[in-house]
Amino acid sequence: MTAVAALAKYAPRYQLEVGAPEGDEWLRVDRILEPGSPELTELLKRDDEASNHRTAHANALSMLSFYAGRAPATALLLWALEGRVLDIRPQNLWVRPHEGHGIAAVAIRSATFLPGGLETLYDVVLRQHLLALSEELHQRTRAGLRQLHGGVAAGCAMGFCAATREEVTVRPEYLLDRWRTFSTKAPGGLARLGEVEIAAGKLVYLRNTCCLYYTSEVGKGTLCGSCCLTPRDERLTAYEGGRPILTV
Repeated sequence: MTAVAALAKYAPRYQLEVGAPEGDEWLRVDRILEPGSPELTELLKRDDEASNHRTAHANALSMLSFYAGRAPATALLLWALEGRVLDIRPQNLWVRPHEGHGIAAVAIRSATFLPGGLETLYDVVLRQHLLALSEELHQRTRAGLRQLHGGVAAGCAMGFCAATREEVTVRPEYLLDRWRTFSTKAPGGLARLGEVEIAAGKLVYLRNTCCLYYTSEVGKGTLCGSCCLTPRDERLTAYEGGRPILTV
């Protein structure tokens, strides 16, 4: 438990509550993944109310990008730093949504670890969870699987990138190497959907897909800093210059 709790010093997204939470505001992940689940309907509703999306598939892409940037973040950083796989199988994981975008808090049943390494991580983060969620969103909204997987890739990348951006940081060169190890053979073709680079001494993500947030009423044409609709060189220049950017 100490190793898990210590990760919160790197960024708020790594904060994790241990123990089965109480209260109707918490959603257990295995129930979110059930076909037609009201829990997933609630997550989509909150994201739509926050942004006023024009289409259901844009709503799905936006929600997934924010969700994937928070729900598995602690497990990804723990694997990157220690090589251990936290037991975040869907039946052991809860999320508490924000009023608008994304996830306010994450809880696990207990801070236990699974045997195995990278393949086990792929299983609990991707196959059992985020790729399964992508498939359910595809069935609900007809959002393209490549675009949905792009949101998964962007969210997972933030599990590595965020630890280089606060006052207490992990060396970016080290986490870049760990990201490349994770992404190279990741299910869902994540390696083809974007890349992590170092800019201004921090890790940044460059997407090859678009979440369509700019089409929402709130987005009003504003592109995310990582968006593929902006040329790659311009994105890196913006990151290097420290200009404000929207990230998951």
